[in-house]
Amino acid sequence: MAEAKKTVAKTSTKATTAKKATAKKAPVATPKLNDATYATGKRKDSVARVYLMPGKGNITVNGKPSAEYFRRAVLQMIIAQPFGVTNRETSYDIVAIVQGGGLSGQAGAVKHGISKALEKVEPELRAALKAAGFLTRDSRVVERKHYGYRKARRSTQFSKR
Repeated sequence: MAEAKKTVAKTSTKATTAKKATAKKAPVATPKLNDATYATGKRKDSVARVYLMPGKGNITVNGKPSAEYFRRAVLQMIIAQPFGVTNRETSYDIVAIVQGGGLSGQAGAVKHGISKALEKVEPELRAALKAAGFLTRDSRVVERKHYGYRKARRSTQFSKR
């Protein structure tokens, strides 16, 4: 009887570890992306692996269409900015794999990656992308919390009495 309980416990722990392992895996690049132009974009804590290939202008982020992944119109505009500056809206398809940070940082990372990939494919676009500031990595990150403070810079409230 005790042995049966032990085996049930062992199988249940194996099942939970298998679920955890599959849940943590990120989307992996497919073989069709091997001949695409690759670039890495970064913003805040987000890192975007961007694959650019000739196409009709479809943008896929983590296996979903960009309009479904980034539901806010502002974030969709941020992603489309490099294509608007270079007039290449319907020339390339994008597959982006994004990890870390929030949606705003992820959108900025995808924009940075698209800009770098466009520059690799068509070096003559560098001047337009550079003038718009899309090739520069925005290095602003959240400041860490300091010892003795309530937040990064917020001090404790002063009490006179």
